[in-house]
Amino acid sequence: MSDKLIKTMRFIGLGFLEPIIRLTKGEEPNKNLILILKKIVAPIASVFLFLLIWQSSSSALFNIEATYRIEKAMNEQGKEAAYAMKLCIASGAVSCQPNTLPSPSQVKVSFYKLLEDHKIINADKKAFKEKTAELNEKREAEGKDAIVYTGRPSFVDQIITSIKTVFAGFLLAIFIAVPIGVIIGLSDTLRSSFNWLIQILKPVSPVVWLLLVFMIVKTLTKDSDTDSAFIISFISVGLCSMWATLVNTAMGVSTVDQDFINVAKVLKLGPIQKVFKVILPSSLPLIFTGLRITLSVAWMVLIAIELLAQSPGLGSFVWEEFQNGANDSNSKIIVAMFVIGIIGFLLDRIMLTIQKFVSFNKNEGS
Repeated sequence: MSDKLIKTMRFIGLGFLEPIIRLTKGEEPNKNLILILKKIVAPIASVFLFLLIWQSSSSALFNIEATYRIEKAMNEQGKEAAYAMKLCIASGAVSCQPNTLPSPSQVKVSFYKLLEDHKIINADKKAFKEKTAELNEKREAEGKDAIVYTGRPSFVDQIITSIKTVFAGFLLAIFIAVPIGVIIGLSDTLRSSFNWLIQILKPVSPVVWLLLVFMIVKTLTKDSDTDSAFIISFISVGLCSMWATLVNTAMGVSTVDQDFINVAKVLKLGPIQKVFKVILPSSLPLIFTGLRITLSVAWMVLIAIELLAQSPGLGSFVWEEFQNGANDSNSKIIVAMFVIGIIGFLLDRIMLTIQKFVSFNKNEGS
């Protein structure tokens, strides 16, 4: 039972807990204690070290800014103003607090504020929906559009919007990159013919893709009521991130074992059957490596694209807080930074788990 549990934990990425299970069974106590120290205690210690360095850096920068403000008040207005500034800073009043790197505790407070703000906005949305329910039923019967809530989105709403956009862009990247990669991979001539284009377009900046997509989409949706901001964002994300999948798919298809191709010929499989029954299954490891890179790149460029395009999402949230310049804006930006990093990590783990699952099933089948 425990061996099955260990295998499952390894499969889902919790292999670092294996020494604890083995230690509870009494297996090699010294060895497993050392592994626990390396795999569990050391990482936890590194978290505390990171928080300590962060707190120290925050305090140091706070003191530098506070000293500067007091000295400035002294030089410009005299001793009384400097003393008043010192007292104001010590009192914790928002009006005179140095706006620099926030401490971990300030970031924690901002995180809870954002969650509380989300609850308030959700309550407003619910109340608005209840108020307009009857009116919207009448409008629907008359063939008119329903009245929708147009208030500001909460932090959680913007997270959800970013995730929707990145998955739309990721799916677009798959639908473009995988078929083209398969076609190019099947022909040496096509591979050599289009390699130059791939190498030129692959390093193009998200800013350039955004501007190109903006020009095209704005022209095509000129008289349309569709959400062009969402369309521009997810197409830009897809075009920026698809290259790793395209290259890896082409490489995977072109390096399929010749024995498999010969078997397909012996079985007289048609071109489509050969692709789906032989070539794609054999290319899956490389294709999934490309997909993992594509999803990571998609998440990174999404934040930049949202920031530049001012479309709803985490990128827009960060930019608005930066421009806002409120006393807790820096704390909210740090919260967004951690959320972006955690979501990016989780997306990568999800792709890795799917890759392992597909490989596992393939091995089981063989």
